[in-house]
Amino acid sequence: MTEESVVRIALLLPDVLGTYSDRGNAIVLAQRLRLRGIPAQVIPVSAETAAPTSCDVYVIGGGEDAAQAFAVQWLVDQPALLTALQTTEVLAVCAGMQVLGDWMEDSGGRRVAGASVLDLTTTSGRLRAVGEVVADCTDGDVQTLTGFENHSGHTCLGADATPLGRVLVGTGNGDGTDGVLTASAVGTYLHGPVLARNPTLADFVLRRATGQVLPELQVPDEAAARDLHLRQARRRRPRSGSRRA
Repeated sequence: MTEESVVRIALLLPDVLGTYSDRGNAIVLAQRLRLRGIPAQVIPVSAETAAPTSCDVYVIGGGEDAAQAFAVQWLVDQPALLTALQTTEVLAVCAGMQVLGDWMEDSGGRRVAGASVLDLTTTSGRLRAVGEVVADCTDGDVQTLTGFENHSGHTCLGADATPLGRVLVGTGNGDGTDGVLTASAVGTYLHGPVLARNPTLADFVLRRATGQVLPELQVPDEAAARDLHLRQARRRRPRSGSRRA
């Protein structure tokens, strides 16, 4: 990618995996590029559309059981897209992360094959995790993460996989960690949207996607909003229920 190139951000299946406003992550990525004078384009890719395979970033969000099963088949039917997702920067949130794994269980405990882009599996937990999350990120350049989780999945990473962070408040993967971090993918259970609440994570994704050193941004009230989220999250614990995402 040259400095003059438009950074193309594909938003996959916003009409299917868009339950928790995770499309906002694509908007945040584009806006943080534009504030730096770098042209950016968000490309919504609906269920009726063949996905482009030459984008710089792919974003996929959360949804329910039926949406997940549809998303897997949609991905598998596009082998060129699956190949692109193996090497291009990806942000996968909640159900989006589960869909890209090897398999997942639905709310009835039935195993559903995933797209096998990420080395992880997800079982259906007995209790639902609902509430604020705080996690220390594995990458030292990313500030402590905050977000909101709403899921009953317990995600197990493969032997060579690295979690995105260590959970301080909340549930995340269910083993004291949250998400997954690979050379080209960030997966997490955090909504918010996660990149709106964690601008240093957004810039981490952008640095890897563009290969550029990005200048710092001075966004009004960004630090104050982050501090508020951290204070609120540290006072809360996840709640449990019965409905699964």
